[in-house]
Amino acid sequence: MSTPTFTPDPQAQRSAELAALVHWFETITPASVADLPKFYASNAYFKDPFNEVRGLAPMEAIFSHMFVAMHAPRFVVTGQVLQGNQAFLTWDFHFAFRSFQPQTQRLIAGTTHLVFDGDGKVAIHRDYWDVAEELYEKLPLLAASDPKQSKYGKLAASAFAAGGVQLEGLLSLTCCII
Repeated sequence: MSTPTFTPDPQAQRSAELAALVHWFETITPASVADLPKFYASNAYFKDPFNEVRGLAPMEAIFSHMFVAMHAPRFVVTGQVLQGNQAFLTWDFHFAFRSFQPQTQRLIAGTTHLVFDGDGKVAIHRDYWDVAEELYEKLPLLAASDPKQSKYGKLAASAFAAGGVQLEGLLSLTCCII
């Protein structure tokens, strides 16, 4: 008499992998950034409005920098859809800037498209969020980098011009925020 073989349900396995990844996102700390290889393929592709990288080391640098630039950053995953080897997450990112109005809590709402490889690790991570709405509109000083992006842009641009502030430095700051 032969022992029946058990074939695991691939969708159930992927669902468990996604649940573990969501938990990691929601509890990420400077120390747990090192756990990235548990969830991401070695040549994973990552893109958000400010970054486009391939590989674990650049991704670890992005997540590590988040803790340098921000106070108490945290993700709250508000929804998820899993189909085959792809998932979509909706999330709220809560944070405060360390160097700009650190007492003000901020929120960015976004979504992430994930593609898993055959080993169940993330091969593609693509974040989508509206920089104009979620960042420039809420930070009028940053709106000056592109006055068309914000109703506050012209006012902020005038303030910068009157104060002699160089926008290039502000643009550098913007690109390093996330």
